[in-house]
Amino acid sequence: GYCWPFQASRSQVVIRLPAQVRPTAITVQHPLKKSSELGDISSAPRDFVVSGVDEEGEEETLLGTFSYDTEKEPTQTFPLQVREV
Repeated sequence: GYCWPFQASRSQVVIRLPAQVRPTAITVQHPLKKSSELGDISSAPRDFVVSGVDEEGEEETLLGTFSYDTEKEPTQTFPLQVREV
């Protein structure tokens, strides 16, 4: 339900959670072309990387590299690479 507009072609978002979690997927949603006032969705995310960090915020782990397809459904879910502990 929240929009995070970015001004650059490359951006980074950090989400800090109050407790340790083991996410299994990430969902990205962007309005359809026909829902856009300008009929343009060039601002939709395309290639993106999801990483996680340990509790201390020091060790980063790659959870997946993905591509959002603007020709598919506006809500797309991407399974994360789950690392066994």
